[in-house]
Formats: sequence, structure tokens, C-alpha cells
Amino acid sequence: MDNISQLSPLTLAFIGDCVYELLVRESLVLTANRPSGDFHAEKIKYVSAAAQASAFHQIEDSLTEHEAEIFRRGRNAHTTHTPKNMTSADYHAATGLEALFGYLYLSGDMARARELFAKITPSGV
Repeated sequence: MDNISQLSPLTLAFIGDCVYELLVRESLVLTANRPSGDFHAEKIKYVSAAAQASAFHQIEDSLTEHEAEIFRRGRNAHTTHTPKNMTSADYHAATGLEALFGYLYLSGDMARARELFAKITPSGV
């Protein structure tokens, strides 16, 4: 696709969800060798909507104007429902973060995605 910015924010969030989770999983695997059940329990702490909303606040001041706009588009995207176990604000912020990571991935800028992720988890997950 020539212009990734033209993709819907929910499409960006769809791929960004995978990208963000992969970064979390990678970070967990590189910190210790554990049983897979332990990995899953740890991963959940970082990929929940509340954790992703908190993660956004850790990188918010580091975003370029364009990245902040991608986040806002994702945050403001109309979703059909909010899951019961999270607040609407957290769910929308998580969608914005996922849209940002999806955009960076599809733009071929994984170096920037990793840079932002390192600010979220400076000492590793």
C-alpha cells in the first residue's frame, strides 16, 4: 500500500495489536527462560487495555506530531463495543497505541517502534 496513513485506524490497530504483543513476548523471552504458562501470565500484565493506556502515557511526550495524530485517530475510532473488564478510556487509549504500533510496522519503521517500546519498558519487561 502506498499510503499507510490512509488505512482506517482500526485496521492499523488490528496489526498493531500483534506487533505490540510480539514486542512484549520477545522482551519476556529475552529476560528469562520460563514455562509457557508463566510467559502467558506475565504477558497479560502488559497487553491489557489498562497496561497499554499506561504505556501510552509513558511515551506520549516522545511522539512526533504525526505519531500523535495516528494515536488520536486510533483512540477516536468508533468501535462497536467496549469489553466488560475495562474502562472505555483505557480501551480507546489501547486502540490508539495499537494503531500507532501498526502504523510504524507497516511503514517499515520497526526501529522507531522498538525505540518507543524501550521507553515503555526501559529495563525490559
